[in-house]
Amino acid sequence: MSPADDVRLELLRELKASAQLQHLWIMQAWQNEPGLHPASAMLLSDLAKHGEARPSEVAKRRLVDLSVISRQIAQLQAAGLIERRPAPEDGRASLISVSEAGLARLELWRKQYLEFFETALGGWDEDRISGLTSQLAELNEGLRATLGPSGYCAGQAPHAGK
Repeated sequence: MSPADDVRLELLRELKASAQLQHLWIMQAWQNEPGLHPASAMLLSDLAKHGEARPSEVAKRRLVDLSVISRQIAQLQAAGLIERRPAPEDGRASLISVSEAGLARLELWRKQYLEFFETALGGWDEDRISGLTSQLAELNEGLRATLGPSGYCAGQAPHAGK
């Protein structure tokens, strides 16, 4: 292996460690959320960002099976964090959206997550954080391009020439 290969492998190791540490924090933080899985919060965040949608649209956007989304919807609905209504054009289908209680809970989770990162980043200034964010966005763009169309989330078109 070349020195360049070693550098790339070390980057992959650090990215994996970062993902694992974030996952550990999320699992610890969610011990206080009985009946909800952390993935449900990601679905709630997705709905808050993109607005009301059919469960099938959410599944497609999140690149998961509809059965996964259905389980998460059931959890969120039981907790009062989402609302469901019949789709006006087809009463057999439903539309889901974030409830007022869901927006409040999402804000609380985001605050906790930001506090975790603020502590973890210590004295990092905004320029350093912004620089890392830009580099990671560039890395993710390259990873998506390498994966092809299945690596793109809804709303993110492939970039020509990259």
